[in-house]
Amino acid sequence: MEFHDIPYKISHRDVKYPRLEFKTGELLIVLPPGAKPDILLNKYKHWIIERVNFIKESMENAKNKKLIIREEEEFRKLIYSITKEISKELKVELNRIYFRKMRTKWASLSSAKNITVNRLMKYLPEYLIRYVIFHELAHLIEKRHNERFWEIISQRYRNYQKMEREMFVYWFLISKKEKA
Repeated sequence: MEFHDIPYKISHRDVKYPRLEFKTGELLIVLPPGAKPDILLNKYKHWIIERVNFIKESMENAKNKKLIIREEEEFRKLIYSITKEISKELKVELNRIYFRKMRTKWASLSSAKNITVNRLMKYLPEYLIRYVIFHELAHLIEKRHNERFWEIISQRYRNYQKMEREMFVYWFLISKKEKA
Protein backbone atom coordinates (compact mmCIF):
# COMPACT_ATOMS: atom_id res chain seq x y z
CA MET A 1 0.00 0.00 0.00
CA GLU A 2 1.25 3.43 -0.91
CA PHE A 3 1.46 6.04 1.84
CA HIS A 4 -0.98 8.36 0.06
CA ASP A 5 -3.54 5.50 -0.08
CA ILE A 6 -3.75 5.18 3.71
CA PRO A 7 -7.13 6.50 4.87
CA TYR A 8 -7.29 8.62 8.01
CA LYS A 9 -9.67 10.73 10.04
CA ILE A 10 -8.89 14.00 11.76
CA SER A 11 -10.21 14.97 15.16
CA HIS A 12 -9.64 18.51 16.41
CA ARG A 13 -9.66 18.50 20.21
CA ASP A 14 -8.51 20.68 23.03
CA VAL A 15 -5.07 18.99 23.23
CA LYS A 16 -1.65 20.52 23.68
CA TYR A 17 0.24 18.04 21.46
CA PRO A 18 -0.91 16.35 18.25
CA ARG A 19 -0.88 12.55 18.15
CA LEU A 20 -1.54 9.57 15.92
CA GLU A 21 -3.82 6.74 17.09
CA PHE A 22 -4.58 3.32 15.68
CA LYS A 23 -6.82 2.17 18.55
CA THR A 24 -9.59 0.98 16.24
CA GLY A 25 -7.30 -0.19 13.44
CA GLU A 26 -7.80 3.00 11.47
CA LEU A 27 -5.52 6.02 11.61
CA LEU A 28 -6.91 8.87 13.66
CA ILE A 29 -4.99 12.13 13.79
CA VAL A 30 -5.76 14.11 16.93
CA LEU A 31 -4.88 17.77 16.52
CA PRO A 32 -5.25 21.00 18.46
CA PRO A 33 -7.92 23.31 16.97
CA GLY A 34 -6.86 24.77 13.63
CA ALA A 35 -3.73 22.58 13.23
CA LYS A 36 -3.05 20.81 9.91
CA PRO A 37 -2.00 17.13 9.67
CA ASP A 38 0.70 17.48 6.96
CA ILE A 39 3.75 17.91 9.22
CA LEU A 40 2.70 15.03 11.49
CA LEU A 41 1.96 12.74 8.53
CA ASN A 42 5.34 13.44 6.90
CA LYS A 43 7.30 13.14 10.13
CA TYR A 44 5.80 9.74 11.00
CA LYS A 45 5.34 8.38 7.47
CA HIS A 46 7.48 5.27 8.02
CA TRP A 47 5.90 4.50 11.40
CA ILE A 48 2.41 4.83 9.88
CA ILE A 49 3.24 2.46 7.03
CA GLU A 50 4.78 -0.02 9.50
CA ARG A 51 1.69 0.15 11.70
CA VAL A 52 -0.72 -0.28 8.77
CA ASN A 53 1.20 -3.36 7.64
CA PHE A 54 1.13 -4.76 11.18
CA ILE A 55 -2.64 -4.23 11.34
CA LYS A 56 -3.14 -5.95 7.96
CA GLU A 57 -1.03 -8.89 9.17
CA SER A 58 -3.02 -9.03 12.42
CA MET A 59 -6.32 -9.03 10.54
CA GLU A 60 -5.05 -11.84 8.34
CA ASN A 61 -4.00 -13.83 11.44
CA ALA A 62 -7.42 -13.20 12.99
CA LYS A 63 -8.97 -15.40 10.30
CA ASN A 64 -7.29 -18.44 11.92
CA LYS A 65 -8.53 -17.69 15.45
CA LYS A 66 -11.75 -18.77 17.11
CA LEU A 67 -13.64 -16.84 19.74
CA ILE A 68 -14.57 -18.58 22.98
CA ILE A 69 -18.24 -18.50 23.89
CA ARG A 70 -18.71 -17.99 27.64
CA GLU A 71 -21.74 -17.00 29.63
CA GLU A 72 -21.36 -13.79 31.65
CA GLU A 73 -21.51 -15.65 34.99
CA GLU A 74 -18.83 -18.15 33.91
CA PHE A 75 -16.64 -15.26 32.73
CA ARG A 76 -17.00 -13.36 36.03
CA LYS A 77 -16.12 -16.46 38.08
CA LEU A 78 -13.07 -17.02 35.90
CA ILE A 79 -11.91 -13.41 36.38
CA TYR A 80 -12.36 -13.58 40.17
CA SER A 81 -10.50 -16.89 40.33
CA ILE A 82 -7.59 -15.74 38.15
CA THR A 83 -7.34 -12.42 39.98
CA LYS A 84 -7.19 -14.14 43.36
CA GLU A 85 -4.50 -16.55 42.13
CA ILE A 86 -2.31 -13.87 40.52
CA SER A 87 -2.73 -11.44 43.43
CA LYS A 88 -1.32 -14.13 45.71
CA GLU A 89 1.52 -14.89 43.30
CA LEU A 90 2.53 -11.21 42.98
CA LYS A 91 1.84 -10.52 46.67
CA VAL A 92 -0.42 -7.59 45.82
CA GLU A 93 -3.82 -6.54 47.08
CA LEU A 94 -6.63 -5.50 44.79
CA ASN A 95 -9.61 -3.51 46.00
CA ARG A 96 -12.50 -4.24 43.61
CA ILE A 97 -13.23 -5.68 40.18
CA TYR A 98 -15.57 -3.90 37.77
CA PHE A 99 -16.87 -5.16 34.44
CA ARG A 100 -17.83 -2.97 31.52
CA LYS A 101 -17.49 -2.81 27.79
CA MET A 102 -14.45 -0.72 26.89
CA ARG A 103 -13.71 0.73 23.46
CA THR A 104 -9.92 0.77 23.43
CA LYS A 105 -8.46 -1.54 26.10
CA TRP A 106 -8.81 -4.98 27.61
CA ALA A 107 -8.59 -3.78 31.20
CA SER A 108 -7.32 -0.96 33.37
CA LEU A 109 -6.17 -0.43 36.92
CA SER A 110 -7.12 2.66 38.92
CA SER A 111 -5.03 4.41 41.55
CA ALA A 112 -7.61 3.15 44.08
CA LYS A 113 -6.47 -0.41 43.22
CA ASN A 114 -9.65 -1.25 41.32
CA ILE A 115 -9.46 -3.22 38.11
CA THR A 116 -11.94 -2.64 35.31
CA VAL A 117 -12.24 -5.60 32.97
CA ASN A 118 -13.54 -5.25 29.44
CA ARG A 119 -16.57 -7.53 29.07
CA LEU A 120 -15.33 -8.44 25.59
CA MET A 121 -12.51 -10.40 27.23
CA LYS A 122 -15.02 -13.23 27.69
CA TYR A 123 -14.32 -14.19 24.06
CA LEU A 124 -10.59 -14.67 24.69
CA PRO A 125 -8.89 -17.99 25.39
CA GLU A 126 -8.13 -18.40 29.09
CA TYR A 127 -4.36 -18.06 28.67
CA LEU A 128 -4.85 -14.54 27.23
CA ILE A 129 -7.27 -13.58 30.00
CA ARG A 130 -4.60 -14.68 32.48
CA TYR A 131 -2.05 -12.55 30.67
CA VAL A 132 -4.26 -9.43 30.78
CA ILE A 133 -4.98 -9.87 34.50
CA PHE A 134 -1.29 -10.48 35.26
CA HIS A 135 -0.41 -7.37 33.24
CA GLU A 136 -2.88 -5.19 35.15
CA LEU A 137 -1.93 -6.55 38.57
CA ALA A 138 1.74 -5.97 37.76
CA HIS A 139 0.81 -2.28 37.68
CA LEU A 140 0.26 -2.52 41.45
CA ILE A 141 4.03 -3.04 41.65
CA GLU A 142 5.10 -0.72 38.83
CA LYS A 143 2.67 1.86 37.48
CA ARG A 144 4.36 2.70 34.18
CA HIS A 145 5.21 0.57 31.16
CA ASN A 146 8.91 0.98 31.82
CA GLU A 147 11.81 -1.49 31.91
CA ARG A 148 11.02 -2.60 35.46
CA PHE A 149 7.38 -3.27 34.52
CA TRP A 150 8.35 -5.46 31.53
CA GLU A 151 10.86 -7.32 33.73
CA ILE A 152 7.97 -8.23 36.06
CA ILE A 153 5.90 -9.36 33.08
CA SER A 154 8.75 -11.40 31.60
CA GLN A 155 9.24 -13.33 34.85
CA ARG A 156 6.05 -15.17 34.00
CA TYR A 157 5.72 -14.43 30.27
CA ARG A 158 9.09 -14.60 28.58
CA ASN A 159 7.24 -14.29 25.28
CA TYR A 160 5.15 -11.27 26.31
CA GLN A 161 5.71 -9.57 22.93
CA LYS A 162 3.99 -12.54 21.28
CA MET A 163 1.13 -12.27 23.78
CA GLU A 164 0.77 -8.56 23.07
CA ARG A 165 0.60 -9.25 19.31
CA GLU A 166 -1.96 -12.00 19.86
CA MET A 167 -4.09 -9.64 21.96
CA PHE A 168 -4.06 -7.25 19.02
CA VAL A 169 -5.19 -10.02 16.64
CA TYR A 170 -8.11 -10.90 18.93
CA TRP A 171 -8.99 -7.21 19.25
CA PHE A 172 -9.72 -7.08 15.51
CA LEU A 173 -11.55 -10.39 15.53
CA ILE A 174 -13.83 -9.31 18.38
CA SER A 175 -14.29 -5.81 16.95
CA LYS A 176 -15.46 -7.36 13.69
CA LYS A 177 -17.91 -9.60 15.58
CA GLU A 178 -19.26 -6.64 17.56
CA LYS A 179 -19.87 -4.62 14.37
CA ALA A 180 -21.77 -7.51 12.74
